Amino acid sequence: MTLPDAPPPEDSTVDESALLGGRVRLLQGRDGYRAGMDAALLAAAVAAKSGQRLIEAGCGAGAVLMQVAARRPGVALTGVERDPAAAELARRNAVLNDVKDRTSIVTGDVAAGPGPLAIPPFDWAISNPPFFDDPDALRAPSPGKRGAWMADDGLAAWTSFLLKSVKDGGRILMIHRADRLADILTLLGAKAGSFTILPIQPFADAPAKRVIVQAVRSGRAPLRLLPPLVLHDRSGAKHTPEAEAVLRGEAGLEF
Repeated sequence: MTLPDAPPPEDSTVDESALLGGRVRLLQGRDGYRAGMDAALLAAAVAAKSGQRLIEAGCGAGAVLMQVAARRPGVALTGVERDPAAAELARRNAVLNDVKDRTSIVTGDVAAGPGPLAIPPFDWAISNPPFFDDPDALRAPSPGKRGAWMADDGLAAWTSFLLKSVKDGGRILMIHRADRLADILTLLGAKAGSFTILPIQPFADAPAKRVIVQAVRSGRAPLRLLPPLVLHDRSGAKHTPEAEAVLRGEAGLEF
């Protein structure tokens, strides 16, 4: 890997081993949102092939895109991010991880849709949207994290962006709260189908807190509900062996 020519911005740090067992290095804002397990799981669920094109809505500093790049050589990556500082970090991370030649980061607002970007439809459209859209019900823990926590234009703006970004037969992939599954299926179901749902459970005996939903634009196959991914057991280990393999990049999530 080659480092960017300029030093990191003063308000960022470099995590050299936090993602995919050290295969991905990431500049992140010191006080804002920092990539975690959701980003790793979303990237692990992408099965794009070399030569295909993928867009991420709300890419932040590029944590998902950089992990997809490491897992899927030859896939062309585009990220859309409304925060100029985060978008610039994503561009720097593409240089840091030697994928600048197949990565494009666009400063734009998901609420405006993909039309202003004037980009042809993609093979894949993915997102880890903000999990909340009611500022009266939940307040982000810090101003720097508000954009990652709160969807100002609601979940519908994010699903609409994904639907409009992908070609017929292309795949839409998102991770979200399990209690929003019905909303996700309704919103995506207007133009997509062939749903596959992967529940993410904190423990085998606990309800799912997250779901990864894959849909195919214009798809008509029956819905499939996969066996859950269980993140932890009661042995005291940080993760189950299956989850650890995914987080280290040794395995993917099969859809």
